[in-house]
Amino acid sequence: MTSTINFTLDGKSVAAGETETIWDVAKREGTRIPHLCHVDMPGYRPDGNCRACMVEVDGERVLAASCIRKPAEGMVVRTDTERAVKSREMVVELLASNMRAREDGPDNQSMFWQWASSMGVSGSRYASKFAGEHVEAEFDISNPAIAVNMDACIACGACVRACREVQVNDVIGMAQRGNRTVPVFDIHDPMGLSTCVTCGECVQACPTGALYEKSLMDETRTHRAVQEFDKVVDSVCPFCGVGCQTKVAVKDNRIVQVDGRDGYANENRLCVKGRFGFDYAMSPERLTRPLIRRDDAPKTGDLDMRGVDPLTIFREATWEEAMARAAGGLKSILDRDGGQALAGFGSAKGSNEEAYLFQKLVRQGFDTNNVDHCTRLCHASSVAALMEGVGSGAVSAPFNDAMKADCIVVIGARPTTNHPVAATYFKQAAKRGKKLIVIDPRGQDLMRHATHSLRFRAGSDVAMLNAMINVIIEEKLYDEQYIQANVAGFEALREKVKDFTPEAMAEVCGIPAEMLRDVARTYATAERSIIFWGMGISQHTHGTDNSRCLIALALITGHIGRPGTGLHPLRGQNNVQGASDAGLIPMYYPDYKSVENVDIRASYENFWGQTLDPKRGLTVVEIIDAIHDGEIKGMYVMGENPAMSDPDQIHARDALAKLEHLVVQDIFLTETAWHADVVLPASAHAEKLGTFTNTNRQVQIGRPALDLPGDARQDWELIVELAQRLGLDWNYGHVSEVYTEMASVMPSLKHISWERVEREESVIYPADGPDVPGNEIIFTTSFPTEDGRGLIVPADLLPPDEVPDEEYPLVLTTGRLLEHWHTGAMTRRAGVLDAIEPQGIAAMNPREIGRRGLRQGDMIAVETRRGTVEAILRADREVADGMVFMPFCFNESPANRLTNPMLDPFGKIPEFKYCAARIATLPQVEAAE
Repeated sequence: MTSTINFTLDGKSVAAGETETIWDVAKREGTRIPHLCHVDMPGYRPDGNCRACMVEVDGERVLAASCIRKPAEGMVVRTDTERAVKSREMVVELLASNMRAREDGPDNQSMFWQWASSMGVSGSRYASKFAGEHVEAEFDISNPAIAVNMDACIACGACVRACREVQVNDVIGMAQRGNRTVPVFDIHDPMGLSTCVTCGECVQACPTGALYEKSLMDETRTHRAVQEFDKVVDSVCPFCGVGCQTKVAVKDNRIVQVDGRDGYANENRLCVKGRFGFDYAMSPERLTRPLIRRDDAPKTGDLDMRGVDPLTIFREATWEEAMARAAGGLKSILDRDGGQALAGFGSAKGSNEEAYLFQKLVRQGFDTNNVDHCTRLCHASSVAALMEGVGSGAVSAPFNDAMKADCIVVIGARPTTNHPVAATYFKQAAKRGKKLIVIDPRGQDLMRHATHSLRFRAGSDVAMLNAMINVIIEEKLYDEQYIQANVAGFEALREKVKDFTPEAMAEVCGIPAEMLRDVARTYATAERSIIFWGMGISQHTHGTDNSRCLIALALITGHIGRPGTGLHPLRGQNNVQGASDAGLIPMYYPDYKSVENVDIRASYENFWGQTLDPKRGLTVVEIIDAIHDGEIKGMYVMGENPAMSDPDQIHARDALAKLEHLVVQDIFLTETAWHADVVLPASAHAEKLGTFTNTNRQVQIGRPALDLPGDARQDWELIVELAQRLGLDWNYGHVSEVYTEMASVMPSLKHISWERVEREESVIYPADGPDVPGNEIIFTTSFPTEDGRGLIVPADLLPPDEVPDEEYPLVLTTGRLLEHWHTGAMTRRAGVLDAIEPQGIAAMNPREIGRRGLRQGDMIAVETRRGTVEAILRADREVADGMVFMPFCFNESPANRLTNPMLDPFGKIPEFKYCAARIATLPQVEAAE
């Protein structure tokens, strides 16, 4: 029980919680007290240094800073005495004296000037450093997104706390003394040359406009040009699986600012993509009219279309002609060759409703289960192992539970790059003394905060993890009682790992035996341990085995089903969880119900009123192979870009070119769309209404902020019309009707109505009642398996499919950059993001570069057995010796031209993280700076 403190505030009896300050209680009671250094957002501690929030306490000689003063029993506080009011006014005037006049400052709409206006303060009577002779502005516009104007700085320290304590990036500090105290970036670097990751947290925290978005400014970047917004829309971020809630500000039908909202997943925080990557939606490259391929246009596979006028390949068409051509081509193949000659790729960037409609169209309209999306290229092996082991592909606990854990394991994931806001919780937990174990063949920023950093040999995951399991079993660190009650397969695991001693596996994985023992003990003996993993685990031919090992670790130690424990594969795209839940995969109906189960299939046949294909469909890479084999002849692709995302890209593009009929629905003329026969201009995230499910299982609502450009249409409406033209009796009047139908066949969404999501903004599934909060933790009493027990499946030690040799002596691994996302279709068209990372790169360790006589900035050719790609060489100490890292988002340096298409036999995911490669310099190209 928490005790309350009773005191008097402005003559009214009030109660405060143990952790509340006078300012907190005043806000709750509706009393406004000015605040500047006190950032009223989660994660910020009050500082009490600006003295703008002073109040009077009876019996005390001096005024009190309400943001840091906690009330005492019987205390009498007044916020409206003449003494308190005059003190606050004087503080604001004194601060104003150290700033340029309001009309000359960067932001006359800032919190500071709003509070000043409420006090009747428009300037300062006191001596100003700007009085008299002209004083040059302390101005820094070196960062692509953020302008710095120290003439507006009041040294409140909010930006320092934002950077150091909330985002935990440690870039901003305070320097100099007295009235010259100012924030600095690293060691007095310009912001654009510092280690700043441009998350913009400092901008959102700054009360004066000393730090502000360039998107709001005039051409000189010295004054705020946008004084008022036409509207501010509550929505969610369109990028990674964290699912940050956002406030989208619009002026003249253009997004001009994005701030974070106080959502469960982000608590007002955003990353560089979420805050500054919004302008892709307003790109002049947006598709605005339907396109039909010209009869004389070439249809070749690996065709570089950069700089080519689209109207030499396509002609503009009316919607009637385009939809008739799109549906007619698919229908003719269906009638002639049957449903097995068709396939569909949906999108994890779209909404739940779009995913549900898309898979329903393929199953009902195409008469096939050949439907998939990017989960096949991300976490398919993780889901396969989770379904096998615990009966569900969902995360067992939210990433926020890192704050409740005693030990946090991050393996095969780079959260500061791919899930930056989730990473803030990991870093904050480490600052509070929690054990953080980071395991990755490459170094990474999160290792700076780790208690244990393991840079193991790439491809040796099972050897390393089995060695840890060996220690836990041999030293009897497992939870015998939990295993007896909840787990099957323990004895088989014990037998399997007998020979996987740390001493035997140290040579295989490159980690000393004693370190393996220490990590195993740390994880097993902690009261609460949680595991997070990413595509470094899943994107291997042994990805399912990797995940099986992680599941075994959790099951034998009982670190699952309790707060601060569990298994969490971090989802890469904004709706990959929701799209998978909605059935956008070839072997499952919504909620992972097998298409091969007779009873389940019968229930869908009754519900949809049609006989359905009894065989599981083909996955992404299998579909590409089936095109080459002449089995699949027509495809419908919505919001997916397999020409960039698929492995062995030349093979994939040749398949797309070979299709008899390809319909692509997208917002840009992507690399895939260049191969299309019909291109349908669709809606960007900022233009659509719908629900999205993040990596935490939070069902959230996204709202439209912009009008559709030109003749573009809503994705869900296009799917419905295409279904109708294929002869299906579909009638939906609103996207909410789609959600209601979807929820009716998904037990996971029980008690989560459309109206509830609209009202609450975010609901974690499963929920036990219509007004009951969702369950953050699942598997608390049992698992959703046939016998209610988790199943351990021991893993064998298997090498990657293709290992280095004399001809190809290096390991190529692929991944993402902080600023770019997925295939770059969106982020490469976002001005700030592309300005930070504008060119395709290949990164190697400086020692490796030196040994090979290369230098950073050289243009090199990276080659595997599938092709060659040119890229700029970057020196990166995080990359292991003998390894080349390439991001797959650059169409001028498409890394997936090189990757190995060999599949994990269970998850059917390609081995993106490991293949043999070699490099050569291109001396005819000048070195880039």
